[in-house]
Amino acid sequence: MRVIAGKARGIQLKTPEGMLTRPTADRVKEALFSIIQFEVPGTEVLDLFGGTGQLGIEALSRGAKHATFVDAREEACALIRENLKRTHMEGEVIRRDYLDFLNQCSRRFHIIFLDPPYAEVFLENALKRIAEIDILYSNGIIVTERPLGKELPWECPGFSRSRDYKYGKTILTIFRRV
Repeated sequence: MRVIAGKARGIQLKTPEGMLTRPTADRVKEALFSIIQFEVPGTEVLDLFGGTGQLGIEALSRGAKHATFVDAREEACALIRENLKRTHMEGEVIRRDYLDFLNQCSRRFHIIFLDPPYAEVFLENALKRIAEIDILYSNGIIVTERPLGKELPWECPGFSRSRDYKYGKTILTIFRRV
């Protein structure tokens, strides 16, 4: 796993041991950032299920102004901090449950990455909660990653939904705030 483009291009990121964190495959990450490449520069980014931090770090490398990483596990937060250090990037790392974070969040973001554990309902719950609160700038985007076969609602109040982008067994969907 590496940073694909930008200031930290080519730097290898540390990956976790075990199966608690499932990093986004490089080819999926490359496709994702090809889709949103013009959205990233100068933005405030939230990597809500931080894991390794690779999505937020990729955004920082490509010119995002700031990234906030949230993960409930201390091991994941330590890994994000280490990967930030490896890439000479800075970001805010918060150890907290995603819903607790969303319920108390008073900041706004341009891009929110949602790549939670596949077997859980975290993605659906996070989308629902984000639609209920005001943390995404007008015209901001939510980038979701999910496994093939896991459906998302086509309607999300206050958002328009892009088409699904399929890469192997992974599906990316982007919601834009209207």
